[in-house]
Amino acid sequence: MVSRGARDPPPRPSPSLVGGKGVDFSALQTLPMASTFRGPLATGCEQCVEGKKMVLFVTGRCRFRCFYCPVSERRNQIDVTYANERLVETDQDVLAEARAIGAAGTGITGGDPLGVVDRTEHYVRLLKEHFGPSHHIHLYTHEPNPQKLQRLAKAGLDEFRLHIPPYLWGELTGAGSAYRRVLEEAPAWGLRRGVEVPVIPDKGRELRTLLHALARLGVDFVNLNELEVSATNEQKMRERGYRQSSKGGWGVVGSREQAREVVRDFQGTLPVHFCSSGFKDGVQLRRRLQRRAERTALPFHRLTSDGTVVKGVIELRRPGQTLEEVRARLLRTRRVPSDRYFLDEARRRVEVDPTLLRRVARTLPFPCFEVEEYPTADALEVERTPLNRAAFPSRTATGG
Repeated sequence: MVSRGARDPPPRPSPSLVGGKGVDFSALQTLPMASTFRGPLATGCEQCVEGKKMVLFVTGRCRFRCFYCPVSERRNQIDVTYANERLVETDQDVLAEARAIGAAGTGITGGDPLGVVDRTEHYVRLLKEHFGPSHHIHLYTHEPNPQKLQRLAKAGLDEFRLHIPPYLWGELTGAGSAYRRVLEEAPAWGLRRGVEVPVIPDKGRELRTLLHALARLGVDFVNLNELEVSATNEQKMRERGYRQSSKGGWGVVGSREQAREVVRDFQGTLPVHFCSSGFKDGVQLRRRLQRRAERTALPFHRLTSDGTVVKGVIELRRPGQTLEEVRARLLRTRRVPSDRYFLDEARRRVEVDPTLLRRVARTLPFPCFEVEEYPTADALEVERTPLNRAAFPSRTATGG
């Protein structure tokens, strides 16, 4: 969720910080919300920072079942596909969502996308076919499967991020050798390869050993994510002694501090990036929402710096009422111009210029509200303010 705190968006990182040109590996670079990095950011991360990356959640199924998995209840271990917040039922849903945010690329995630590799390959080909070879596609996976990754490379995949489980952090020998082989072989398939893991507070020593092993392998980058609490992992987190930090966001106590020490102390030419939970919500998500709002909002909607949209809304609550009745009333008695309202058949409501509706709501017999929503396909409502008496529930004979 986007923070409801400061109304102004965080300052944009300068292009030199996210472009990777002339970056000194010895210099610790900073991003808003306590995120830090050394070396150039991965292309997928650059696009996320700018809000230009569509998130294609291809399935909630994953056989690894990590205790810290933050995937929501409506997706966790459920075989559904979402493009950002839009439930995907056809290919057109994916393409429409990419256009709605002006996506420069797509991050494919889950669950584990390699668990439905046929579906994942289809979407890689679909996106490259419609948006061209410059549409950057990266993929997250827990499965070190060279055959599946080679298939996706041939389909057009640009980059993958391998999630190595914490019990294998180290030199990647023995049980970890499957991950080592994939990382060694990937350049021959034309893929950039990275590793992306959460920072577990009491696994700092193992994480440092892993980073040095990855540096010797010459991987293209490592992303470290702040360990997060969610509705689906909260109980397992508590059982292991992890609790949510009071510093904002959804991060676990000690994760951010451990990550900052690791990035600060690491020496070498391996690009390492720590991404905080606050950065994901306060920068990446907000900028994606802003881009979508700019492209999908109607001219009379009011946009906020959080990326939300403010609308005047007239709702139908009585059986038999029609949107045409509302239209007629607006035209006949209030003379509202046709370019200042929109009939939303699917939601049985009329959207109106919010400033205009505030002026006329008291004279209308329909429930009127000023509503703030996310500009997403699911139009999650943030806040609503009643504007007339009809907007309040009627009192009954028994009180209320």
